[in-house]
Amino acid sequence: MTRPQSLALFCKVVDNFGDIGICWRLARQLQQEHGIDVALWVDDLRSFQRICPEVAINADVQQLAGVTVRHWRDQEGEFSASDVADIVIEFFGVDIPPGYITAMAQREPRPAWFNLEGLSAEEWVEGCHTLPSPHPRLPLKKHFFFPGFTSKTGGLLHEAALEGQREQFQSDQATMAAFMAQFGVTPEEMASLKVSLFCYPHAPVPKLFEAWQDGDTAVTCVVPQGVAADAVRTFLGMDAKPGAVRTVGALTVRVLPFVAQPDYDKLLWACDLNFVRGEDSFVRAQWAGKPFIWHIYPQDKDLHHVKLRAFLGRFAPALQSLNAVSLAWNGAEDAGSGWPALWAQFHAEMPIIGARTADWRSEMLANGDMTSQLLKFEEFLRSARG
Repeated sequence: MTRPQSLALFCKVVDNFGDIGICWRLARQLQQEHGIDVALWVDDLRSFQRICPEVAINADVQQLAGVTVRHWRDQEGEFSASDVADIVIEFFGVDIPPGYITAMAQREPRPAWFNLEGLSAEEWVEGCHTLPSPHPRLPLKKHFFFPGFTSKTGGLLHEAALEGQREQFQSDQATMAAFMAQFGVTPEEMASLKVSLFCYPHAPVPKLFEAWQDGDTAVTCVVPQGVAADAVRTFLGMDAKPGAVRTVGALTVRVLPFVAQPDYDKLLWACDLNFVRGEDSFVRAQWAGKPFIWHIYPQDKDLHHVKLRAFLGRFAPALQSLNAVSLAWNGAEDAGSGWPALWAQFHAEMPIIGARTADWRSEMLANGDMTSQLLKFEEFLRSARG
């Protein structure tokens, strides 16, 4: 049976970097590890450029790392059956061009069509994973594909070489120091508790900074430019541009430029604690095997708090300090003036949290990587069609 040769992935950027971050990792893995000709349709090339500096923001079509990147404007025109890929993926329920869907119905054989959903630890995901959804008018069927944390879901994005790259990097202190030094991190800062901070603007960053600067442990917090901009600018007393740095009490805050995805992985590997947000950096923090705090993308009616509690219930229900800081960081519980105590308890438990994170990484690896799982399911669908 002929394997799929081409794939079209449609992405609209909603969460600034998370959506395109996931799709860009998926596109590269499909091309590099599985030899599939990938066309990545993306509407926001400027956000894409922040995590992939090679992106030309004015190009309608460009080749990047073996992937064809197409600027997705409002393509409402006609497509022919020959324009349609073997596999079509819409990320998180985006509405792909109607003309493309019409061409999908005209193509023989018809493509496998997937809605790649957002990541959630909620139990209902297992029941919805791979469910079909027939088109109301056309002879097409779309299947929902859910990444997740159990063997009954699609797993998590994970490149084949990632574990080896991480182990090699983390085992070489000189390499880590040289990597951090390019951002201005000094040997003294390398010896401190190193924290990466990536969060949404509403995170209680000022309260955390106060707890750190008044604490007994030296903390170096590295923040990508534009993240927690108001709090960082206030702390620094100057523009929060790359290279800006200030020390107050036990806390040093240093602003970094946005880096390409491979270097962001290295940043997570080099830090002792990672604050991450959304979905892409959240998954990468899990592969880093270091303690992390997740800032979940906010939803109406605080539905994100339900998702947060579902994840914490799977990840580490008994680690009280991790749960307390995570809930307070996301506004699910009011910490008030209690951040110094929260941080002290969390810091004391960091070795235990780190051990749990390493065990969790092994558990997630056992579920298989999401890209391979998706292709296996596509192969199953082709076999069923005969």
